Amino acid sequence: MKTELALHERTLSLFRYPKRSNETLQAWDAGDEYLINHIEEMGLEPNQHILILNDNFGALSCWFSANHRITMMSDSFISHTGTRENLALNQCNQVSFATTIEPIANDVDLVLMQLPKSNRHLTWQLGQLRSALAPSVPVIAVNKAKEIHSSTLKLFEKFLGETKTSLAWKKHRLVFSQANVANPQSVSPNTRWNVDGENIELNNLPNVYSGESLDLGARFMIQHLPTNPNLKHVLDLGCGNGVLSVKMGQLNPSIKLTCVDESFMAVESARQNLIQNLGDNREIECIANNCLDGLERNDLDMIMCNPPFHQQQAITDHIAWQMFCDAKQILRVGGQLLVIGNRHLGYDGKLARLFGKSNVKVVAANKKFVILQATK
Repeated sequence: MKTELALHERTLSLFRYPKRSNETLQAWDAGDEYLINHIEEMGLEPNQHILILNDNFGALSCWFSANHRITMMSDSFISHTGTRENLALNQCNQVSFATTIEPIANDVDLVLMQLPKSNRHLTWQLGQLRSALAPSVPVIAVNKAKEIHSSTLKLFEKFLGETKTSLAWKKHRLVFSQANVANPQSVSPNTRWNVDGENIELNNLPNVYSGESLDLGARFMIQHLPTNPNLKHVLDLGCGNGVLSVKMGQLNPSIKLTCVDESFMAVESARQNLIQNLGDNREIECIANNCLDGLERNDLDMIMCNPPFHQQQAITDHIAWQMFCDAKQILRVGGQLLVIGNRHLGYDGKLARLFGKSNVKVVAANKKFVILQATK
């Protein structure tokens, strides 16, 4: 696995976060290289204020911090942490950090952007850019050419302004735009809807997973959450909009609820939804984190988990494995990990390795999903 980005007679050492001894994926991609090459060829004047959106592990922030003032804006706790570690490793200049729910500064000279996966998130970011930028400020985005559809460009034209694209290079393409659309449409950060068959209303900020409707896995899992008077503290790992915690709070009115996600928007959505649906006198805690890093607890009776199988654009199962390992560490003895996943992912085998085969059982299953319970 390559860890040195060498371009224009400079070299950066870059690692993904969390750093793993058997890592097979790079901390940057050809899109980062394309942006770097393009800006270097432009001959940008020094000391520009560059806003970098969705920098995965800090390759762009590290590179451009040498000669410019950088604001790195991302919804990902992992991206923030990985960028900080790579900045320190390469002894880079200081960078300002922001989440994508925060306002954009009005003194930006250039915007560089890795396109987000979600069109809702992209639309939100384009609307924020249109509100903050002067028409003269260039916006240059990048993604794999196959992911830049005509619908993607229409979003740029509708919510930001005049847009064109580059030729493809290493299967990536640049998008050039300016904040000059006439009569720009305002973009609300909130998407609200009710869960069918439940007394639950959910608010979803722009980058919340399955933010326009309840995903099938969560729908199946809320049907099988327990009512148990012995439960005192339940943690929702990878909480998303917090729907599992809301349902558990309704079923168990006295429990403490902790929600953890690596998306800042997910954590804030979960906090809002817990208060909205359970009231503001419940004991809740909402944390942006990488899995359960740094949480040293032994009072947890249950951890609920609907693991993701991707990190940024990469498909991977290491996040689920870390979630399971972390859960075992911080559960009390006798505590339970409740996991839902697609049948083909083989979580039963992973849980049996950690908890022992006799301590893992199937709670419920259908043609697509299985809910597993592992007891410490």
